[in-house]
Amino acid sequence: MDPIYLGVVAAVTLVVLLMTGMPVAFALGVTAVTFLLIQDGVGAFEVVAETLFASLDEFALLSIPMFLVMGSAIAASRAGADLYEALDRWLHKVPGGLLVSNIGACGLFAALTGSSPATCAAIGKMGIPEMRKRGYPASLATGAIAAGGTLGILIPPSITMIVYGIATETSIGRLFAAGLLPGLMLVGLFIAWSLIYANIKGYRFTDENKHYSLREKFETLPKVLPFMAIIVLVLWALYGGVATPSEASGVGAMVCILLVVLIYRVWRPSELWKIMSSATRESVMLMMIIGMAGLFSYMMSSLYITQGIAEAIAAKDLSPWVLLLYVNLFLLVSGFFLPPVAVILMTSPALVPIIIQAGFDPIWFGVMLTLNMEIGLITPPVGLNLYVINGIVPDVDLKTVLLGALPFMLCMVLGIGLLILFPQIALWLPDVLMGPAL
Repeated sequence: MDPIYLGVVAAVTLVVLLMTGMPVAFALGVTAVTFLLIQDGVGAFEVVAETLFASLDEFALLSIPMFLVMGSAIAASRAGADLYEALDRWLHKVPGGLLVSNIGACGLFAALTGSSPATCAAIGKMGIPEMRKRGYPASLATGAIAAGGTLGILIPPSITMIVYGIATETSIGRLFAAGLLPGLMLVGLFIAWSLIYANIKGYRFTDENKHYSLREKFETLPKVLPFMAIIVLVLWALYGGVATPSEASGVGAMVCILLVVLIYRVWRPSELWKIMSSATRESVMLMMIIGMAGLFSYMMSSLYITQGIAEAIAAKDLSPWVLLLYVNLFLLVSGFFLPPVAVILMTSPALVPIIIQAGFDPIWFGVMLTLNMEIGLITPPVGLNLYVINGIVPDVDLKTVLLGALPFMLCMVLGIGLLILFPQIALWLPDVLMGPAL
């Protein structure tokens, strides 16, 4: 059977299984095993277990549960509330400062947790009611938090960057460095739009009866700065070659737990169990997806589907920029229906060789792929952040949240355009910190 046709049938089978509500990991596994059985018969079972185990036999994967423990520990404490309060006091006099402080809090909390849903939940619970109380429309209040939460998969340490690095055998340290400036660029674009909109509509964060002294502004910082120091030290260890991602994440997780115990008195066994169980659930879910995606990739390769697609694209002799346009559209649509980790694991092994052959850098492509996945987090039908926000404020319907997030989506599209025009936005920092890639 023609590899392209076989690939289409496999893709349709996977989509149908996903539409039934089957979890992503099981849909990937069922599709892979079914097509291997059709091709090789019962003998295929000999390689299923071996391939599944080999997909998880990667030392760098240890960093995923450790970073999840970091995020879970911070989310279980008042670190998010204190971060929000600190920005509230410092940006009190800025026009539209409530929007700015919420987006800034999302960016900082995203760096602390690496999780978009956790960022939406932590900042949204405080920021959305406050913005609505101050007269901001529900669409803007919810849309800003939904979009700000997407920063969790781009600003390091990022779980999706780790998954991409493992799937494509690229340096996780370089990916973390590459994601930092684009992440800050997105924060800047979000804030710029917020300030423009706030000035047009006349929104202000200022409460005329509330004033903060310099002492009151500084007294919120001691609880926030230690957590920020952890992120700086983890990234320094990675960029400086002091530690591997697994080692740095392990130390970071231990220090985060110590800080929430010492600063926020989260020391009861039930509270610590909640932190560990939450991180474990997410870790098992991600590991199942990674393992089954490895099996799916093996099936695609053994049936010559991946190679056939690559050869078909190469035969069309597309210009690199047309190819890049098609790839971006494909990733954007994929992000509408699948979570970021699933898209990365299923597409990057096939796309990265094509991208490299077209003359593009795989590190740069990893950042661009992540930006596309960010848009998927706030677009239906799967847009996870939309449902998180709707759960926080159930009186605001999904359509309202989506309309509020739309301008921020356009900011992300602008960010992708800037990244394509100026790839050094992503590549400059890794080259400075770690030397030019070989």
